[in-house]
Amino acid sequence: MEDSSRRSDASLAGIVAASVLVMLAAATVLVLAVLWQEGRLFGDGEREWPTAAPAFSAEDLSTEPTNAWLTNGGTLSNQRYSPLDAIDVESVRRLQGVWRTDLESGTAAKYSAEGQPIFYDGVLYVPTGEDDVFAVDVETGEIRWKYDSNISQRIGTVCCGWLSRGVALGEGKVFIGQLDGKLVALDQGTGTKVWETEVGKHTRGYTITAAPLYYDGMVITGVSGGEFSIRGRVQAYDAETGRLVWRFHTVPGPGEVGHETWPQDNRSWTHGGAPMWQTPAVDPELGLVYFSTGNASPDLDGSDRAGDNLFAASIVALDAKTGQHRWHFQQVRHDIWDYDAPSPVVLFDAEFDGRQRKALAQTSKTGWTYVLDRETGEPLLPIEDTAVPQDPAQRTAATQPIPQYPPFTPHDITDEDLAEIRGLARETTTEETPPPLRQGAIYTPFGQEMRVVSPGPQGGVNWQPTSYNPETGDLYICGMSSAAGYTRSGSKLPPGKQGQVADFGSVFTTTGFGAQTGYFGAWDPTSGQVVWRKRWPESCYSGTVTTAGGLVFVGRNGGELEAYAAEDGKLLWSFQTGAGANSTVSVFQHEGTEYVAFLAGGNSLAATAHGANLWLFSLDGTLTQVRAGGAGEGGGHAGESPEEPTESGAGDPAAGEQVFLDNCSGCHGVNGRGGNGGPTLANASDLERVVAQVRNGGGGMPAFEGSLSRQLINDVSAYVTERIAGGR
Repeated sequence: MEDSSRRSDASLAGIVAASVLVMLAAATVLVLAVLWQEGRLFGDGEREWPTAAPAFSAEDLSTEPTNAWLTNGGTLSNQRYSPLDAIDVESVRRLQGVWRTDLESGTAAKYSAEGQPIFYDGVLYVPTGEDDVFAVDVETGEIRWKYDSNISQRIGTVCCGWLSRGVALGEGKVFIGQLDGKLVALDQGTGTKVWETEVGKHTRGYTITAAPLYYDGMVITGVSGGEFSIRGRVQAYDAETGRLVWRFHTVPGPGEVGHETWPQDNRSWTHGGAPMWQTPAVDPELGLVYFSTGNASPDLDGSDRAGDNLFAASIVALDAKTGQHRWHFQQVRHDIWDYDAPSPVVLFDAEFDGRQRKALAQTSKTGWTYVLDRETGEPLLPIEDTAVPQDPAQRTAATQPIPQYPPFTPHDITDEDLAEIRGLARETTTEETPPPLRQGAIYTPFGQEMRVVSPGPQGGVNWQPTSYNPETGDLYICGMSSAAGYTRSGSKLPPGKQGQVADFGSVFTTTGFGAQTGYFGAWDPTSGQVVWRKRWPESCYSGTVTTAGGLVFVGRNGGELEAYAAEDGKLLWSFQTGAGANSTVSVFQHEGTEYVAFLAGGNSLAATAHGANLWLFSLDGTLTQVRAGGAGEGGGHAGESPEEPTESGAGDPAAGEQVFLDNCSGCHGVNGRGGNGGPTLANASDLERVVAQVRNGGGGMPAFEGSLSRQLINDVSAYVTERIAGGR
């Protein structure tokens, strides 16, 4: 009896002790959480973890960035301007690497590294093209946490290249829009998923490539998928819960403003395109959110969508709290040339005709920059409705709003352009003879002939962000001069296939995104005139950032990150990053030192060397340049020597499928029938020619010899000829 009593007492004591331990553990977790929130987890002013981001106010997000880079565009205005000046036109020559971290994500040829880092309280947040998100210690370059998206590698509705342009930050969370159509909130301190919501189904064509925007307790995002028969929309979600706050359809339905610009006798508006490719801007004083939109769908066939097709290829202003339409300006009416506007809008104040105005600028694939009053949407530079060539079959618009000043990127078509397009047409046509070539001007429609027009669907200015320097009053633009051959196929996509495969409605033949003539320079938005301009032998395919130090940062396809004098365009600094420099820098100050952060990872469409190098630069850095990653080798990894080709056997089409998905689907589509800028491979049945093309590249395609082994080249060639062209 006595032993039993002792056992009972011991058991009770154990239970009490365990309960006390649980309570102490819970209290400890609570205290640590509070300390982390306050940034006081360790004593003596040392912090192991960053301060949790607050619910940033409009003032926080509108203040010129110094100790942080809080939004994709630096501030709500998307100016991508830093007021820091320690790194200036004199000192920039001493800029060196502080550290370089290989993120080891998104390095296959289908990926593009376009993410611009966010910086807050000692930590950089950046995604790769695989939608993996990294938190990196700014002092050491160490990865604090990594979020693996684990998105399916067989998503067939991605255009154009697998990529993410950045993340948003607020309320202790990091937000990313994914290629599977989901918006995800991550815990800022750990990278664990807090919530996710489906913005759109990727199986119906909806994907997300833009960096979301945190504003007023909301996360604002759009959708991509204009090539996949979506009905575009912009949506705002509660940052705490992921609950939908408001939705604006960029293709209006019955009873909505703009629906009258779509046919009333069919349902083309239900799959009319008009995606949003970029992070919007906000004017808190006016209470308006601004963005520009993509092309109408089908891209190149307007026969079933008579009308101007609002709000495709437009600049739109909405009430930021409700998502209600306030004004719009359509840049291209009834677009049939893929002249969308994927580059972010920029807000600035300037004097026009002796009067201070709140202005907005957007640089489009047309090569023109459209400058509007952001209160009303009226043009601040002369734009005239101008009659354009007509085609009744295409239901073309009678007039287009054409700026009365030169485009930043010329609309020239050279003999070399014509010869290259003619050669590509011969190689890709399924007919015995290619259609006849005819040259046209911008806004010239096309029929059964191949009409060569400039710009092509590459732009002009594509996704590349433009920056604005309030000290010079200039915009800094990065773009290209391109041409393409357009042919109307007359084919219609069956309704059951909409949202599953790319729907262009016609055929275009392009010369790629990387080999075009590039243009980079300064442009005066109050006069419409070029201040200075550089002409490059390759496309300019990077965002720009400008600073109070009199600098403009821009990347080159060959891997060089460069700094130019904002006033006159003099090259002051160039640094080889080891992979295609096709993203955008962020500039900030940490503990009194000015830094420049940059992700060098290459680009699928520009066919530049791949990698995943996150760089940090300062005037105190000691790391020197690395070896170039190999220009034009889309699968090349940054700073590494490619493996020597090995002896190989006959190609295995089953093994080649994965090689194709990793390296080719970004341009040719997951089923090889085109859709992301590359031609269909349906008639690529000549094995010898396919092997040679994969090895040597050409026509806008990178050469894969050196980045893929001979066996892998044989495998993917067998897959193309037997499974895609052979229809098996």
